[in-house]
Amino acid sequence: MTDLAGLLVLSLEQAVAAPYASCRLADAGARVIKVERTEGDFARGYDNLVNGESSYFLWLNRGKQSLCLDLKSQDDLALLDAIAAKADVFIQNLSPGAAERLGLGAAAMTKRYPKLIYCSISGYGQNGPLRRQKAYDMLIQAESGLAHVNGTPDEAARVGISICDIAAGITAYSAILEAILGRGQTGKGRTIEVSLFHSIADWMNVPYLQTRYGNRPPTRMGLRHPSIAPYGAYRCGDAKALLLAVQNEREWVKLCSDVLDDVALANDQRFSSNISRVKNASALDAIIAARFAALTRDQAIAILDGAGIAYGRLSDMDDLVNHPQRRLIKVATAAGEIEMLAPGVMAGADSFGAVPSLGEHNDWIRREFGPRRPRTGMSAASQDPPLSKHQGR
Repeated sequence: MTDLAGLLVLSLEQAVAAPYASCRLADAGARVIKVERTEGDFARGYDNLVNGESSYFLWLNRGKQSLCLDLKSQDDLALLDAIAAKADVFIQNLSPGAAERLGLGAAAMTKRYPKLIYCSISGYGQNGPLRRQKAYDMLIQAESGLAHVNGTPDEAARVGISICDIAAGITAYSAILEAILGRGQTGKGRTIEVSLFHSIADWMNVPYLQTRYGNRPPTRMGLRHPSIAPYGAYRCGDAKALLLAVQNEREWVKLCSDVLDDVALANDQRFSSNISRVKNASALDAIIAARFAALTRDQAIAILDGAGIAYGRLSDMDDLVNHPQRRLIKVATAAGEIEMLAPGVMAGADSFGAVPSLGEHNDWIRREFGPRRPRTGMSAASQDPPLSKHQGR
């Protein structure tokens, strides 16, 4: 996509949340200069499982330029400031207070550059008693109550992906796009504040409202829904699990007649409404489990398909790797081209930028924004930024 072509994004970033936001901007055609510490974004070392490279880093950093800076160096700070002077968007997710100590806080940067869209991503936000507390994804999962509502009746559990980081990243991306539209009308930049805690807390509103106003704190259900029944996993006769979901009374009647072969069950007072079914979920689960135990998963799927009842296989990662509905993109890396799962939205994009090596664009960016003169016969503005060495035109 080229919707954001011509937009310059300067991202002083590490780990997941900010790189997720800037990756989406890069996918949309923005030029993203990723500022890394001299030893590199520590996500480069989270694992080495993709041809020796980090799965996290490869996922989050396609299409960017890598610039290594030592922010204790006044020269490097001056270079960063020179880039910021021409940037449309500045993103940072440094430790609490670090940007301000470097003179890169929101107030200082937006005062110098009124058209700049400044986005800071933190653990708990810029105000409140925990504003300076360090925060990582699983800590926020616990602090926000997410881990408490996830897991089995016996034990809380971490959601198996960095969901708080991702929530903050997509929230930041959305807010940046809004700010770009707003600046087009007003000519002024904007300060955006995003935190992991507040991003995921918004997603926790249903259990929050149920608890505060209904006095019904959610209980951990494993692969069962706390508010809808039947909606959960059942083991089939071949030991493979299948989830089914009934969302309305019409579907409930169809489930009884076409899947459970018991028309009268639809009018059983224990199960005559969703609220009743939730109250009597154990009895209902036993009826459904007995029926599925007599079927293989494929047989159950065929019956559910015929009845128009929603279902989903309980896929493991091998199932996902081979899933018939998966959509893949190709991305160039220093270790060779790889395939990864595509973004959730595809809007005409048929190619994606390469993942940069550490400091790959140092020399070019220093020439472009530093004090040296541009190459003979060319202005700095006329020089196209380089493609990654892993990517052809």
